[in-house]
Amino acid sequence: MTPQPRDLRITQTLSLSSPSDGHAQANLDKVRAEQARTLYRNCPVGVLGAGSGALLLATGFALSGRADVGLATLWSGLMIGCVAAHLLLCLFYWRADPPDSAWRRWLGLFTLVAGIEGAVWFCGAYWMGSASDLNQELIVLLVSSVVASGAVPVFGAYLPTYAAFFFPTILPHLGFALFYNYPLHWLMAGMIVAYLVAMPLIARVAYQQLVESLRLRFENIDLIEDLRLQKEVADQANRAKSNFLAAASHDLRQPIHALGLFIAALRGRAMDDEATRLVDHIDESVGAMDGLFASLLDISKLDAGVVEAHLEPVAVGPLLERLCREHTAEAAAKGVTVGLVRSSVVVSSDHALLERALRNILSNAVRYTDRGRVLVGCRRGRRSLRIEVWDTGRGIPAAQQEEVFQEFFQLGNPERDRTKGLGLGLAIVRRVLPLIDGALTLTSTPGRGSVFRLTVPLAPADAVSGAVAGPVAPQGPEGGLVFVIDDEIAIQIAMQTLLTGWGYRVVVAGSGEEIMQRLTGESERPGLLICDYRLRDDENGAEVIRRLLDHFQADIPAMLVTGDTAPDRIKEAQASGFLLLHKPVSNVRLRAAIGNLMRAGRARQAMG
Repeated sequence: MTPQPRDLRITQTLSLSSPSDGHAQANLDKVRAEQARTLYRNCPVGVLGAGSGALLLATGFALSGRADVGLATLWSGLMIGCVAAHLLLCLFYWRADPPDSAWRRWLGLFTLVAGIEGAVWFCGAYWMGSASDLNQELIVLLVSSVVASGAVPVFGAYLPTYAAFFFPTILPHLGFALFYNYPLHWLMAGMIVAYLVAMPLIARVAYQQLVESLRLRFENIDLIEDLRLQKEVADQANRAKSNFLAAASHDLRQPIHALGLFIAALRGRAMDDEATRLVDHIDESVGAMDGLFASLLDISKLDAGVVEAHLEPVAVGPLLERLCREHTAEAAAKGVTVGLVRSSVVVSSDHALLERALRNILSNAVRYTDRGRVLVGCRRGRRSLRIEVWDTGRGIPAAQQEEVFQEFFQLGNPERDRTKGLGLGLAIVRRVLPLIDGALTLTSTPGRGSVFRLTVPLAPADAVSGAVAGPVAPQGPEGGLVFVIDDEIAIQIAMQTLLTGWGYRVVVAGSGEEIMQRLTGESERPGLLICDYRLRDDENGAEVIRRLLDHFQADIPAMLVTGDTAPDRIKEAQASGFLLLHKPVSNVRLRAAIGNLMRAGRARQAMG
């Protein structure tokens, strides 16, 4: 069966909803209940106005002798009774505050009282009118028609109520025009018939508009509620997914971190060529997993809002030269050249974030270029620099140019070949841009290549001399005592083996309580504290470090190491104020971090 257009369905009467359609029945009850509220809300002003008009008419005719005083008094009393009945009914209704399902009772009572009031006006037409005096009849007809017209906004919210009042009020005057010998009574009858037809049509139009607006309103409320429920379900699913990924990430990072430490320790041992080759292969696999975790961590940190940009003057030329050198070998293996148009421009940016964005863009260009070249250059504007990466690669169809910035989306990699990347690089770029006041545009033609244009602000002229050219390589570490607290036995063994090989003395423990039990009043103060952020039994690594600092009453350098990627955990760890490293940590980065922290601690101790 062909579904009806929405606008046609809306104008249908609400009684068409089937009993089995509970949702439609609920909306019917809501609409009818709102119609009842509209009637009871508009009633007091309307009936008081109509009653006042009736009293003035009766009083004027009685005083002028045009109507019998007894009949005028009786009619006035009946009209006052009708007004009082309406007002009392309104009072009972608002006090009862009935549920939507009770609309039939309250609409029925209101219609009954409106019908009685219409009957009183019917009597008034005979008692106040005159068969021989056209002027008197016209005055009564005028008052009756004004009251009947005013009933449209008052009683028109429910057509049966309006009909119960309107027709008894006007029909007697049609009888007078037809059967009394007034001048031009046929013309008068025709005009009354036209009025009897026109006013119900006007009332019906107003009624349909009200019902339609009410139905749309409640449909929209239902849609909003459905959207809210669906959003709650989606939020719950997203939280469950995030919790699962965070737990899985943490549990996977622990053994991978230990594996990386064991590999680093193994490299310091004498091995034959075959063993060295196997270790290299294992290291490559660990490096691949590390790359995946690093990308996921970048996404999590950016989404958590814990990444802060530290804007400084950055020399673009040396940065681009280094990035191009990094990708030259990969490109040359495919017969692709990487060209660079040198630049001496200095921009205002965060060096690490700008480097990450450019590295991801350049890596993406090299990966998807099978022949030809990749060219990197800059175009200077008045207040900004546009860094452009051109390639002669496969290109991106217009319909997918927005999708390439989504997580895990890749063109031409349905089998998820790891050598073709993870599909996170451009997603990270998009999140980095707001932090460095950058903007990125993409122009691409399938089969001809792509152009990524990254725009960043120029540095002030007086800051150019202090431009950062690139990261400074840290010096090698020095010996000292290191406390390592981690609840994974494998990591304890790996850290002890690795750090001992680097010349450190190491004390390992699985919890804060365990490390505290090993301390005595004469225990040597460590030069560095390394603690896992999330230990067993919900123990917090930052709190363990603070306990040790309180014990030694000294400012000892400390770092947290975590495998968590959940945004809230990242925020908590970041807020601790300690250096935060994320598992798996490469031995190069770990060695540099340990050396820097211990040298900084010795410097503070010497100054203190």
